[in-house]
Amino acid sequence: MRSSNKKIIAVSVSDKKGERKHNVELISLREDFGITGDAHAGSGHRQVSFLAEESIKKMQLKGLRVRPGDFAENITTKGIDLLKLKIGERLKAGNGVIFEISQIGKVCHTRCNIYYQAGDCVMPREGIFARVLKGGTLKPGDTLEVLKNAKRTE
Repeated sequence: MRSSNKKIIAVSVSDKKGERKHNVELISLREDFGITGDAHAGSGHRQVSFLAEESIKKMQLKGLRVRPGDFAENITTKGIDLLKLKIGERLKAGNGVIFEISQIGKVCHTRCNIYYQAGDCVMPREGIFARVLKGGTLKPGDTLEVLKNAKRTE
């Protein structure tokens, strides 16, 4: 079996919005809802958040002591340039979970707890958000791929 260099590094959840997430061994995703047990789950367009490990490493190089989940992302990725994705593109993860990109970055009107806890927040600049089109479970080490020629809902 060939291993992919595009994969999930960590999966994380939190009980409240605006705080660091804690890493877990497995997440369960429901279609048009998000991650069971996460504060951001619901029927909105920002059901699941993604941040690249490469973005976290940039913050570490600035001297911040941060790790996956510290920027309130649900899924930390490796090997995919998240910022090159477009709204409507789809990702396939693990054994068939399908996401549709719904937002690139976000506007932070005030500095949240993450900013004060971590010293900076890369999520508004480099995080992306998605809706869950097909549910399932995911864990660190699962593969992640951009689906080509997937139907877009723009």
